[in-house]
Amino acid sequence: MSGPLNGIRIADMTMNVLGPYGSQILGDMGADIIKIEPPEGDTLRGIGPCRHKGMGPYFLNLNRNKRSLALDLKKPEGKAVLDRILETVDVLIFSFRPKAMARLGLSYEEVAARNSRIIYCGASGFGQNGPYADRPAYDDLIQAAVGLPALQARKTDEPVYVAAAIADRVVGMALSSAVGMALYHREKTGRGQAIEIPMFETMTEFVMGDHLYGATFEPPLSRPGYVRMINPERRPYRTRDGHIGVLVYNDKHWRRFFELIDRPDMAADPRYTSIAGRTEHIEYLYGFLAETFATKTTREWEELLERADIPAIALATPDDLLNDPHLDAVGFFQTIDHPTEGRIRTMAVPQRWSESQPDIRRPAPTIGEHTREILLEVGFTQDGAESLIEAGIARGRNDRSVARDVEVRGPSHTNCNELISREPSC
Repeated sequence: MSGPLNGIRIADMTMNVLGPYGSQILGDMGADIIKIEPPEGDTLRGIGPCRHKGMGPYFLNLNRNKRSLALDLKKPEGKAVLDRILETVDVLIFSFRPKAMARLGLSYEEVAARNSRIIYCGASGFGQNGPYADRPAYDDLIQAAVGLPALQARKTDEPVYVAAAIADRVVGMALSSAVGMALYHREKTGRGQAIEIPMFETMTEFVMGDHLYGATFEPPLSRPGYVRMINPERRPYRTRDGHIGVLVYNDKHWRRFFELIDRPDMAADPRYTSIAGRTEHIEYLYGFLAETFATKTTREWEELLERADIPAIALATPDDLLNDPHLDAVGFFQTIDHPTEGRIRTMAVPQRWSESQPDIRRPAPTIGEHTREILLEVGFTQDGAESLIEAGIARGRNDRSVARDVEVRGPSHTNCNELISREPSC
């Protein structure tokens, strides 16, 4: 066992991206994550190309270091199993709306009555003390709600979403951080507590930390929006043979850059000698840089800028990252043998600890892979566990099905969405 949270046990009642990303971080840190799924599994299992139904790449990269318990919480017997589990865990994280948790008999007061030391952490779309409390929330909706597409539109003329689940992942990190700090508080005081992580407020702080800008002051000194970040020319620069990312940022960088391109007149121009002056004239400077970088190849600029100690890096694609020499040297991408999916690529924990190094202890689980062992851990007999599975209250690992899947290890794959459209739910 490894990681600073070794010995912490977490019940994870989340699906899709936000919660699973947060719980995966906690699992990487050593916590025992019990992923509680409906019998049909996390909906994310069906996204992307896959070798076997329910084991798509998005799911595989969000659910390592977890054990899967497939449980039907709509049935009283399933709820009774969950109650028994919650008596044994340190943390419950969930992404159900609080009213849905209350309907299940899983409000904080009800859970804390069984386990007073529990950390009860819910990720909701909006703070529950505001008028948006009952609104649905997904990554795209929250991006729109906090103005990210509108800010992008100041650069592109059309509002567009960021090409990543940025809201889900940022809030997932906030969730994992909050759980860690709540555990520290409990260590000092012996008391558990309820925590609410609202997506809208968390992402508003994330975005407006950059873009509150002149509206920081009352009365405002300018409209919101950091002018450098929303300038349409703030982008990787086109070179003679590709693109390069460059940040000529502080006074020293700009002096060296003007020397590098033989423009001493600009180095002495008061409009460009301070960050305040450059910010005021950033639109012209971005255009000037774009014209300048188009005159040489990417590699030529990398060498020149490196010698001048000006930050720069070639524009990479996702394909490039798979063969990046730095990522290769630090062992970031790793190929492992998954019990059912064969050889798969995974990403290492991107941190280094001198003592309790986090690690990957188990790959993402199949649906209900650990149902039997978890039921036994919380006091059910072997016969009792099998009775729950036979009654459809829980779903366990189908050994014959798994054995069949293991034989099909190869490069061929299909799309899980297509499988789901033509096959009945498992």
